[in-house]
Amino acid sequence: MTALTTDTVGEVLGRVKFGQDGLLPAIIQQDDTREVLMLGYMNEEALRRTLTEGRVTFWSRSRQEFWRKGDTSGNRQYVRGAALDCDADALLVTVDQHGPACHTGAHACFDVDPLEPFVGVADE
Repeated sequence: MTALTTDTVGEVLGRVKFGQDGLLPAIIQQDDTREVLMLGYMNEEALRRTLTEGRVTFWSRSRQEFWRKGDTSGNRQYVRGAALDCDADALLVTVDQHGPACHTGAHACFDVDPLEPFVGVADE
């Protein structure tokens, strides 16, 4: 796989369907285990940085600023791959996660509040 060029990044950004708030949900997944680590949001510039710099950058909805995962915590995410979903309105980023992914210190954000739904069974 070849790295994206300025032209191809622009083409990718042109295909993305950002929400009315200008944000794209980004699911972060551990590359080797495929474990879902977290969900964050990216605006166009955060997506550009993520695709071109090798580190995941988000747009903080609460602080209204960019944040690159790990700059303050040391728990960095190194990009290994990225893919848009079929509608180009969600992003999957595979990463090599160093340290916990969740700001609470949990390994993954989805470890924090597990639910106990009724488990469905496929009809035979």
